[in-house]
Amino acid sequence: MAAALMQARQTVLPKRLGAPGPDEAQLRAIAGAAAHAPDHGQLLPWRLVRVLPAQRHLLAEAFAAALRERDPQASAEQCAQASEKAFRAPELLVLVVDGAKGDAGIGLHERILSAGCAVQNVLLMATALGFGSALTSGKAMQSAALRSLLGLGPQEHALCCVSLGTVLARKGARVRPQTDDFLQTWVPGHDAPKAP
Repeated sequence: MAAALMQARQTVLPKRLGAPGPDEAQLRAIAGAAAHAPDHGQLLPWRLVRVLPAQRHLLAEAFAAALRERDPQASAEQCAQASEKAFRAPELLVLVVDGAKGDAGIGLHERILSAGCAVQNVLLMATALGFGSALTSGKAMQSAALRSLLGLGPQEHALCCVSLGTVLARKGARVRPQTDDFLQTWVPGHDAPKAP
C-alpha cells in the first residue's frame, strides 16, 4: 500500500549503508521510478548521473577541491574527511537539473520541483525493494570542481547525491510533522492562511 511505503521511508546516512547495493535490474527499477514524476512540457529537465566505484576517487578529489575553494586554509585532515564522503554507500547517483533544456517559458522552479518529485520516487522505490537511501547536498554541489567533473553547462545545477545500499544501522524513526502543522486553508481578507 502506498501509505505504508511512504511511512516506511526514512533517511539512512550514507555511512550506515553497505553492500550489497542494488543489482543492475534493481537499479534500473529504482531509477525508472523517476520517469513517473510530473514534468510540465515533458522537458525531462533532470537526470541522474551514476558514479561507479572505479570513478569515486575523482569525486573524492572534487569534494576536497570544493572544500579548498571555500576555505583555502582547510587542513589535510579536513580535506580527507571531505574526500571520504565519496566512498560511502555502494551506489551513488547525482541529481542534476537543467535550467535551459526545452521550453524557456518553463522556469527553473518548476524544473526543480519535477526533479524533487523524481528523486522522491527513486527513494520510495528503493524502500520498496528493501534498500536504505539518503539525499546529501551542501556547498560542494555548487563548486567549480564538481561542476567541471560532471561537465555541467552554465544553466545546469547538481542538486544532491542519492546514496543507496543495504542498511547496516538505523536510527529510530524521527518525529514527523502532523498534518495540521502544514495544511492550511486560505481565508480571503486575512494576512496569512489559517490552519484548519
